[in-house]
Amino acid sequence: MKLPVLTADDKLAEIKRLYYSTTRHTIKSDFERALQLLKSMASEDERERAAVYMDGLSQMRSDWASKVGKRKTKQRSGNRQ
Repeated sequence: MKLPVLTADDKLAEIKRLYYSTTRHTIKSDFERALQLLKSMASEDERERAAVYMDGLSQMRSDWASKVGKRKTKQRSGNRQ
């Protein structure tokens, strides 16, 4: 099977799609996929267009990871009583 070659616009569109559709459960794989697409972009101009979406994905990943960490800490401290 021949794999399609993605244009810079296709890559940006996929990163945008990942940004708008990611969830707490898919953020890790979505972020990794977006990062691979970003790395495959040929020019700095192309990467700059995707930067705002990458920043957003990174922020969501951090926010959701910290909330999960806080929840686990609360559960552990609640078990000690």
